[in-house]
Parts: sequence; structure tokens; C-alpha cells
Amino acid sequence: KYAENMYYFSELALTLNAPESGTAPTDSRWRPDQRLMENGRWDEANAEKQRLEEKQRLSRKRREAEAARATEDGTPYDPYKPLWFERKKDPVTQEMAHVYKGGYWESKEKQDWSLCPDIF
Repeated sequence: KYAENMYYFSELALTLNAPESGTAPTDSRWRPDQRLMENGRWDEANAEKQRLEEKQRLSRKRREAEAARATEDGTPYDPYKPLWFERKKDPVTQEMAHVYKGGYWESKEKQDWSLCPDIF
């Protein structure tokens, strides 16, 4: 109903990015630039997107600098690892893939997101 007002997207497509309460603060549906864009605040959304991208760049540079220092010092360095996934070789395709290792649903049930980084 009224698809012509929503770029002819289906109802499913229109609701895929709808916020869901209780999800991790790192869930992409909480991206502030997307929220602004979806509310028609284009200029603010673009500025926010630029801010988020710069924050990501700085985070990556910080990790790279930490790794370089650890290499120079000969100290162990634990690189960034996703919280709920690990890289494993797929037994069928022999390709490396990110496989769910657990923890998300338990965190969601407890509403304990203390392990989540501040990405937004």
C-alpha cells in the first residue's frame, strides 16, 4: 500500500532497516547517519557519515600503530577480533569464512553489551 511514495519498495524492503529494541549498540540499524537519512535530514546525515568514517579511520590507525609498536618492542600483540565470529576454514569449500562462535544471544538475553566497542 502506498509503495509509490516509498520508491516502490516492498513492505519487506521497507522494514529491513527498522530499529529493533534490545539489539546490540553495534547493530547497523542504530547507525546515526542512517537514522538521519531515513528521516529526510540529508545534510546532517552526510555530515554524520563523514564523522563516522573518520572515527573508523582513526580507530584503524590506532590499531596499526599498536601493532607496529608491539613488533618493534618484540611484545605480543593481540589483533582485533570480532566478538561473535571467528575465521575458520569451511570444511566443504575449503574457503576461509566467519563462523558464529556464540555469545550474542546470551548478551541479548541479559542485555549486557559491555563487550561492544563504541563504533558510532
